[in-house]
This record gives sequence, C-alpha cells and structure tokens, in this order.
Amino acid sequence: MACIPILILLSLSSFCKSDDQLTYAKPLTSGNTLVSKGGDFALGFFSPTSSNRTLYLGIWYHNIPKHTVVWVANRNKPITSSVSAELAISNTSGLILSDSQGQTVWATNNKITAGDTGVTAVILDTGNLVLRSSNGTDIWQSFDHPTDTVLPGMRFVLSYKDRVVGRLVAWKGPDDPSDGDFSFGLDPSSKLQVVIWHGTRLYCRTMVRNSITVSGGPYRSNTSSIFYQTATDIGDEYYAVYTVSDGSPYARAMLDYTGKMKTLSWSNSSSSWTVIGEVPTACEFYASCGSFGYCDFSGTVQKCQCLDGYELDDLDFSRGCRRMEPLKCGKPNHFVALPVMKVPANFLHIKNRSFDQCAAECSSNCSCTAYAYANLSSDGTYEDPSRCLVWTGELVDTWKFSNNGENLYLRLADSPGMHRRALALFSSCP
Repeated sequence: MACIPILILLSLSSFCKSDDQLTYAKPLTSGNTLVSKGGDFALGFFSPTSSNRTLYLGIWYHNIPKHTVVWVANRNKPITSSVSAELAISNTSGLILSDSQGQTVWATNNKITAGDTGVTAVILDTGNLVLRSSNGTDIWQSFDHPTDTVLPGMRFVLSYKDRVVGRLVAWKGPDDPSDGDFSFGLDPSSKLQVVIWHGTRLYCRTMVRNSITVSGGPYRSNTSSIFYQTATDIGDEYYAVYTVSDGSPYARAMLDYTGKMKTLSWSNSSSSWTVIGEVPTACEFYASCGSFGYCDFSGTVQKCQCLDGYELDDLDFSRGCRRMEPLKCGKPNHFVALPVMKVPANFLHIKNRSFDQCAAECSSNCSCTAYAYANLSSDGTYEDPSRCLVWTGELVDTWKFSNNGENLYLRLADSPGMHRRALALFSSCP
C-alpha cells in the first residue's frame, strides 16, 4: 500500500514501508506480496494450480503474464491453503515462515544482533531476497540457496574450501515444487566435472575443468540477446556466473523436471519462454555412444563416432566400438593425440605431475588406455595446479567439439611396419 501524502504523511511515516521489504513491525502474510523497486520480481505465497490446496513461499517474475517461479523456500513442506501463513523476522532465526498455528515451516537460522531493530528483508530487482542488518551488512540471501534456477548475476557456488556446496534440484513435476529426480552440480567424487544426476545415476556430464582461473564466453544466444557463462576459480571458491547483454529480455537457466538444463529467454511478442539452449540432447546423454565411441559436435548434426583405431562393434552404438588391433603387453604401441575433446568419464586423477610425468604414468602401465593433462591455474592459487587424468579399461562418454576442447592421448597398437610419425609418445609395456 502506498504511503498517504501531504499533512498526515509525518504522523503516519512510522507505519509506512517500502513495497520491496518487510520489517520487524510488519511481516508478510498470505495474500500479500513484496515487489522489487523496479517491478521485476515479487515475493509472496502461491499455489501451483487452482486445484492445489497447498501454499508455498516463493519468488517469481512480476512483470510477465506467465507465472514463473524461480525460488521456493518450503518446497518440501507446503502449508495447507486453508491455513494462513506468515513470513517474519526473528532475533533467533532470522527469517522464519510459520503457519497460523505457530508451527515453524522454514527458517534461515541466522541469529541477529540483539537490539538491531533495523533489520529488513528486501527483494531486489535481480530476484535475490536479502536479509540485511541496519548497517547494510547482508546476513542471508536466497542466491546462496538456489532451488532449480540460476538467474543472471547470481554467483552459483559449486565448491567452497574443497567442499561441494551448490546443487540445483529440479521440481518433481510441472506443478509440484518438491524435490524431483534430477539434480545438477559438481561431482563430489572428483570435484572436476559438472554433471546432471537422475537419482544417483549419472545422466549427463556437461563440463570437465580443464582451464585456468577464469574461463568462459558466450554460452547461448538468439537474435535479441547473448547469454554468457563464466566459471571462476579463486582457490577456496569455485563458482559460475551467468550474465546477459545490455537490453536483453528476462533470461534464466534452470533444471527442469525432465532432467534438461535449459537456458531460456522471455519473448514479449509470444508472451512465452523461448528455449535458446539445453542439455542433454541427441548423443549428450551419459555413455549414449557406448564404450570407445564419442559424440561428435564438430559437424552440423550431433552423431556418434568411433575413436581412432576403433570400429563399430554392431549395427549401432548400443555395444560401442572395438579395437581394430588389440593391445598386447610387451608389444610396441603408441599414443595419438585427439584434439578438441571432452575427456571420458571414470578417470583417475593423479596429482603433482608434469605433462611428461603424466604421460609416463600411462605409458608404464599396460592397462592404461588414455591420458589427458591440463593446468588448472596460472596464477599460483593452487598448491598443486596439475590435472593429470589417466584411464584404464573402457572409455565412455567422450565428446568432440569444433573448438574449446582439449587433447586426449589415446593408446593404440602399432601395426607391422607402421611409421611413428606425428605421434605424441612412443612406448612399450614392460
């Protein structure tokens, strides 16, 4: 409600508050919303459908006709719609969501300094809900606790002090905000690759860390906007940030309930969200090209191919590819460099190795089928910046790009009389 002007403004000023924030004196109740100053986002209570008898506290776009929720507080503990709800500031719990019976449904669990009566919760035009002390210090923010969506400018922290911390979890269904079957984040077993899981199974690997401290560039684009993705590693913290070009329409990245990580842009002409990029598609699903096959992105159409030195094992890639000439211990073999690749899954990370030492690790082991090397930092942030990966056994879930990939060094058997020209390394198994 807008503040009343002229003579009675002074007498009522203590009761007036900005539409974008709540205070100790005035919590947010069901049926009311907070709207960011520029009108881009709203915070309030919603039910997924008209027939759904549950209430959720969430953040959604305020200026578009399609109700699009980007964050949900109590996604796994809805409130019965026949019961009223309240979001308030508490000294002991920070922000606290409760029902009319006094039951705590959700809380940020932040203690507020005693006597600080100027604490506010503000919904910003970035879509971030911030709990802020009277001196301007941010106590808590929703951007640190994403549900299924990453908004432009949001720092999506993947790991902090060697702990995996950030994960997106899809909705269970189009009208069910509770935790679904798919999740997206940093693989805790290696901390080197970003993946999508279906339950506990790998569904898609979207990135393997192979770059220096800051990397990125245009991720997806359409005629009216460019969507950028930047990955930043500052030692203690590894995070991704999405940005859009100036003047772009609303944009977001989200993991949907079908398991696809999508980038979307709002179209005013069609009053709908346009998908400008998504994974996985075609052969991007985990191991979809079988063992020793790879998904080829270098042409106009994605397709499965066999790695060099391999041939299709059957009429399709369900059985993968087989070696054209088997490896034998004690027999000559060599490594061929395959450029612009996304390296396979199931690698062993060997630390504190130079490139030559990494090559030697694979060369001296008859079971080693491939290796790859990268330097993760060029500024001395890491105690050990080397990233030596080796593989034994089958190679699965490899991709080939037209650019921005890395070298994968693949072990092949020497044919009789074969010249060893333009090969990265020659060896014989002991």
